[in-house]
Amino acid sequence: MLNRLLALLFATASLGAQAQGTVYRCPGPPVLYTDALSAKEANEKGCRTIEGTPITVVQAPRPRAAGSAPAAAPGARSGDNRVDAGQQRVRDDERRRVLQTELRQAEERLAGAQREFNNGQGERRGDERNYQKYLDRMAELKDSIARHEADVQALKREIAKLP
Repeated sequence: MLNRLLALLFATASLGAQAQGTVYRCPGPPVLYTDALSAKEANEKGCRTIEGTPITVVQAPRPRAAGSAPAAAPGARSGDNRVDAGQQRVRDDERRRVLQTELRQAEERLAGAQREFNNGQGERRGDERNYQKYLDRMAELKDSIARHEADVQALKREIAKLP
């Protein structure tokens, strides 16, 4: 009985090894692992055999077909991707509220930066004994004001786009 079991295990192991074939590691960017080469081709390309190491093959996810549409959004009617008018109005109102809050905050940051800049005549701080530090801070404030102004304008444009 033990002999039969050992013979069966040996036969299964040898069949598995034969089914897998010889796997080669070929150099170069990117390194290629393949079992599709003959021994002669592998030798010509400078490939080495890999024996005794387990090999894991990871399948890449299949790309979606070009014509397939994404899943419908929650609340959408079946058959198309349109959203109910009432739900869209709620979304628009929420977006407007968020944008107006952001606009208010951006305007406050702009006003604070302008107060500190004081038309290029900002007050010197105690840690700015070196005049260049003061000039650097004024330049940063001027850049900051320009960014805040651009933010305010962008938010106003976004709000204007809303229905």
